Amino acid sequence: GKAGAAQQGDSAVQDSAARHLFHDVNEERLKSIKTFATFISLLDNYETSTGIEEVVTPEEIVENNCFLDAILATEVMKLAHEYLLKKKLAKPNLADFKNQLYDIWFQLYARKEGDRPDSCGFEHVFVGETRRGKEILGLHNWVQFYLQEKHNQIDYKGYVARKNKTRPDKDDQVLSIQFSWKGSVKPRGSTFIGVSPEFEFALYTVIFLLAKERVTRETVKIEEYELQMVVCRHGHHIGTAYPVLLSISNE
Repeated sequence: GKAGAAQQGDSAVQDSAARHLFHDVNEERLKSIKTFATFISLLDNYETSTGIEEVVTPEEIVENNCFLDAILATEVMKLAHEYLLKKKLAKPNLADFKNQLYDIWFQLYARKEGDRPDSCGFEHVFVGETRRGKEILGLHNWVQFYLQEKHNQIDYKGYVARKNKTRPDKDDQVLSIQFSWKGSVKPRGSTFIGVSPEFEFALYTVIFLLAKERVTRETVKIEEYELQMVVCRHGHHIGTAYPVLLSISNE
């Protein structure tokens, strides 16, 4: 089939993309970067079905901490921390800030009232979850998408085209894509492409901590992209977070 774009409003899910979304990712280079390496080690720590209790092993707690230590050493997270301090939303001590991040992202909770603790913000946003084998929840991260695609777990079905584009290229940094994963289809999910884990972590954390409502939609402009950042809370934790592509100005 021709690799076309999944048209908006096209309810029939046909695989209009003959190829993978990612052709060439330098995985060795990713794994040589501390934040990416520690991030990748977290992706296999979860039982993706909702309703099945998560068991967090001591090794996984160590991995979570290694990841947070790695991102807290980056300029991006330092900026986020300084900003949150000014807003009196974070503790000055780095260890306290790290505990706050741990609670927001890694503390387990039940997606449905009364269920077993089967989810956390990190799992939902970065790893993805499935509900009753019919629905894909979350999975808004390009590294996870790439790795799942490489292991033939994900079938990329096309993307909702932005103006003047017939297919994504290496310059695209936000895409709205359609894909199937573990037997279910996600009709549309937007995701940043090529960004660092600390960039997403910082962005979503700042919006989460500034937010008062359960669902916050923050319109931001990042380079030529007009985006709406959607962040939903689940009590004191992140429920979900992702970018929505609003429009694209032509260069």
